[in-house]
Amino acid sequence: MIIEIHPEHPQKRHISRISESLKDGKVIAYPTDTTYGIGCSIYCKKSIERIYQMKMRDRRKPFSIICSSLSEISHYAKVSNSAFKNLKKFLPGPYTFVLEATREVPDLLLTRQKTVGIRIPDNRICLDLVTALGNPIITTSANLSGEEPVGDPHIISETFGDQLDFILDGGILATDVSSVVSLINDKPEVLRLGLGDVSWCV
Repeated sequence: MIIEIHPEHPQKRHISRISESLKDGKVIAYPTDTTYGIGCSIYCKKSIERIYQMKMRDRRKPFSIICSSLSEISHYAKVSNSAFKNLKKFLPGPYTFVLEATREVPDLLLTRQKTVGIRIPDNRICLDLVTALGNPIITTSANLSGEEPVGDPHIISETFGDQLDFILDGGILATDVSSVVSLINDKPEVLRLGLGDVSWCV
């Protein structure tokens, strides 16, 4: 089901409905500050498995998560003073920061090194959604693995059909990706170039 939602002033009734559906294990597509993502609550193992299947994604490639605030990040990642300064400076924004995970992160979302990728997109819809849900959602681009990201919610609907419970239509978006930066050991390292200036990384 496609639900049209205002990109700057998301309707509270839509946010409430979708956040409740996420608690029930639903899988959704939603806009971010880069392109559309697919996600579910981080605590719904079956839903995470569904997303791996629908994307045909390698299980060895864990998903990142979207948090609503810097304080929420600290529940799911170990944040040093140096890392906090970078998070505060660049978030919300088009970055995925890789940090050492805490025990709050489900095993399905951990790398072998026990790290996790974390985002706070500069997008009102997904931030309101995560806030209403009360915990992070996973994030992965709305495309089949190996294919280009998709910025049109109607094409997403054609691609995934009833594998998605809801698609939040926030308009046509670009097909960009976030820059991925590791902050492990307080040494910023660019893992993927995308949107977001990375000239500050050494």
